[in-house]
Amino acid sequence: MMAVINDKGISTEATCEQERLAILDTFEVLGGKWRLRIMRYLNGRIDELNTFKKIQREIENISAKMLTKELQDLELNGLVSRTPMETRPIRVSYAITEYGKSVLPLTESIAQWGLDHRMKIKEETKS
Repeated sequence: MMAVINDKGISTEATCEQERLAILDTFEVLGGKWRLRIMRYLNGRIDELNTFKKIQREIENISAKMLTKELQDLELNGLVSRTPMETRPIRVSYAITEYGKSVLPLTESIAQWGLDHRMKIKEETKS
């Protein structure tokens, strides 16, 4: 099944080249070790105040430098919002955007595939 391009109410099937480029775009925006983990974290804490320090503390092993870079990239792509708070010192709160939530079904599929894959490998190594 090929992907579908929806342009101004007109749906057309994507070509192999369009799909290839779309996959590259997806990995460019969401790839790496941390981005999907950050988004899943923020989605699970929608009603909480998610400061930089809190996120860094709760996402194991992420450095401040890496978290800064990843949050900036996610914000640049409209997936995460950044809200400065009127405090001294200034603190910033982060949240997943409505557009960012469109990625969540993908993350659920990836997580399920990962769980299934682990079980498959575990079963194969027992044999």
